Amino acid sequence: MRKAHPLAGIIAGAARLISGVHVRWLDSQPNARQTIYFANHTSHLDFVVLWSSLPAEIRVRTRPVAAQDYWDKGLRRALAVNVFRAVLVARHQNSEEDHAAAANPRQAIDHMLNAMGTDDSLIIFPEGTRGTGGEVAAFKSGLYYLAQHQPGLRLVPAHLNNLNRILPKGEFLPVPFISRLTFGPPISLEPDEPKASFLTRARSAVCRLKEI
Repeated sequence: MRKAHPLAGIIAGAARLISGVHVRWLDSQPNARQTIYFANHTSHLDFVVLWSSLPAEIRVRTRPVAAQDYWDKGLRRALAVNVFRAVLVARHQNSEEDHAAAANPRQAIDHMLNAMGTDDSLIIFPEGTRGTGGEVAAFKSGLYYLAQHQPGLRLVPAHLNNLNRILPKGEFLPVPFISRLTFGPPISLEPDEPKASFLTRARSAVCRLKEI
């Protein structure tokens, strides 16, 4: 049985305290089955709060996918890799190495699939970059390809509200604020479902949770 890092429980508790997060599961329940949790993205705190809101026995087998350019530095990297077991993927093209990774989306998908193996779940943000907290941007294709390579994979939509106010873009220290995290009913990729149709349906599943 995999054991959590000694700091995992402390950080999870601190994240819930700072964010004041109210967690709701609507027509869904925490499940140890291999899952991809996909959500809107407005703050660097998003994956920390979502990860910390999962039950401990599920959290230990759930790996956030995070931007390499932000999390692959110093203390942030130590926390991301050692505590959260994050899967770091290239997002920007600030170097030849980043350019090569960003130019080959298939490489990023393979990296995530390898990280999942047969047991671990992922947290991903299909918009690909942070938004402002308003409208959810169109989803990029990664979620579709992950689902395509793992037929029947459980996909759970989630919506994070007010995280952008707790840690606004460009800020380092969080400001305590009440937030909300809503998990919705699982979806799956239908046989022969077109990519565009699936991504629109997945985005709608997240957007609906904002209004409930």
